[in-house]
Amino acid sequence: MDYDIRDISLAEKGQLRAEWAEREMPVLRTIKERFKTEKPLEGIRLGGCLHITAETANLAHTLKAAGADLSLCASNPLSTQDDIAAHLVESGIPVFAIKDEDANTYFDHMSAVVDSGPQITMDDGADVVAMLHSEKQHLLKDVIGGMEETTTGVIRLKALHGEGKLAYPIVAVNDSQTKHMFDNRYGTGQSSLDGIIRATNLLITGKTVVTIGYGWCGKGFAMRAKGMGAHTIVCEVDPVKALEAVMDGHQVMTMDEACKKGDVFLTVTGGIKAIDGKHFENMKDGAIVANSGHFNVEINIEALKEMSEAHREVREFVDEYTLEDGRKIFLLAQGRLINLGAAEGHPPSVMDMSFANQALAGEYIIQNHSELQPGVYTLPEEVDTNIARIKLDAMDMTFDVLTEEQDIYLNSWESGT
Repeated sequence: MDYDIRDISLAEKGQLRAEWAEREMPVLRTIKERFKTEKPLEGIRLGGCLHITAETANLAHTLKAAGADLSLCASNPLSTQDDIAAHLVESGIPVFAIKDEDANTYFDHMSAVVDSGPQITMDDGADVVAMLHSEKQHLLKDVIGGMEETTTGVIRLKALHGEGKLAYPIVAVNDSQTKHMFDNRYGTGQSSLDGIIRATNLLITGKTVVTIGYGWCGKGFAMRAKGMGAHTIVCEVDPVKALEAVMDGHQVMTMDEACKKGDVFLTVTGGIKAIDGKHFENMKDGAIVANSGHFNVEINIEALKEMSEAHREVREFVDEYTLEDGRKIFLLAQGRLINLGAAEGHPPSVMDMSFANQALAGEYIIQNHSELQPGVYTLPEEVDTNIARIKLDAMDMTFDVLTEEQDIYLNSWESGT
């Protein structure tokens, strides 16, 4: 049927966008075909707290094909794509999310998913786990396992487990190599820069771009900024990562120094107050500040507000704060995830691997939950390897295999001389 995209419903637009994303998600598509037949999650209640994007829609369809009784909420107030939420609801998957929801609505939506009594949780930041372990403890009895997507969430879960309070086993999907080496580096790298450019229409070439935090996400962003012609500075608390940044061709200095030099700042630390009041005091007039860490606490927004004598929204996703001396600081996407607040998040080809890990983690929990104690686990190496193999096959790429002689040699203690 021929039609004009301007004349179709919100749900139909979401369906088209999900279909477009699926073209770039061959690994998840392969898993979905197997799940349709095997139904590994048949009858399992699965509660997910994820960014509601076109890529997530394809994960949701894969889990539904596996037989899961799935409900979803957003893992960030700004990250929901309303057309995708409408499409999923029309597909029979309950979604409690709307873009730019306030904090109370955000937690009400999360509560709705938790109240569905999930047997498996699927988190992006560990907020569902936190809710289950605080005000919803009576629902923990039904939970057999969970999955966590992000670095920040894994840190929270390990802290919870370290205190002896984690009540069930959780697979740290983030720790799979086909997740963090690709999603965090290439996905966050591209999508964060994309969000900054969409929000500001800024020319990156020639600007001084400061990356605060040089984990996988910081590496990807600094690499992309440098590739577009920026002068790049990295701020890091880990001496090994700081040294790596130097070797990768970036200047490395403290934030106290960098705050005076930067035109654009991005926080990707997972911590708090990476940009603080003292840094705003020394920034250039017109400095642009953004965050790509999971929570909006990496930038001390309250300090910025207190220092400012005027505030206005000058573009969508751009808040201008005028300091007492007349300098202006521009905060993007309210300090929330810039790549999802002002752009569309990671490209589907990289989320293909991340969500393949999520789907297979659900299957792994069903197969192994009776033997797993409460704790934070990583998927077996062979799962990672298989995801990489399927991805390479879909890209028409071949790779070498060791001969028997080479394999024996590499696993021998004897010298090659």
